[in-house]
Amino acid sequence: MRKSRFPPMVIDIVQTALLVCDGMEFSDLAACPSCGGAVRGYDTRKKQFAVIIENDKKRIIHIRVKRFSCKSCKRLCYADEPFYPDTRIGSPVIDLCKTFAATMPFCRTATHLSLMGIAIDRGSVRNYANRASGTIPTADMFGMRLPLSILSLSSLAARTGEGGGIMGAEVLAACGFPSAHRAAPDPLSTGEEGEQRQEEEEKVKRQAERP
Repeated sequence: MRKSRFPPMVIDIVQTALLVCDGMEFSDLAACPSCGGAVRGYDTRKKQFAVIIENDKKRIIHIRVKRFSCKSCKRLCYADEPFYPDTRIGSPVIDLCKTFAATMPFCRTATHLSLMGIAIDRGSVRNYANRASGTIPTADMFGMRLPLSILSLSSLAARTGEGGGIMGAEVLAACGFPSAHRAAPDPLSTGEEGEQRQEEEEKVKRQAERP
């Protein structure tokens, strides 16, 4: 990795915020987001949350998210998760994209994130920065603005270092519960046909967003 222009503390905060989510499982869903019906467990999926750079090598950070089947409308739906609707990367990374892209070009934003140890290309930065996900809460840190989601996750990580555990609900709260603003459900995503359709869409999106 190129020598960073950022204070080591900033890089440590960003890296720690993402690493604390590695391997976490999200398995809570109160009701079907489409019809409000009762749900039952279906399976659990491993999702890519972020790609960081450690010792000049890429490391994929994964989380596990439970899927449910609605007893009423038969739709498949994910548990509450730290993703914005229709995205395939953790919401804190998107928060960073939007925060930096608000004051600099996309290519420079991608470079900044790379210097912070986050692997993401210019095209992905542009796509995520242009998403209408509302205003990203930020705070000043070492002369720059960082998303509150990053700072909150880093604080949670500090607690684990003191012997405390982190619950999925706490991560969701730190991220601003992005999946609460769910996308409109796909009316065709029911039963086996819907499952196959979701599988195909996920494969296409993973290939498109692969670093």
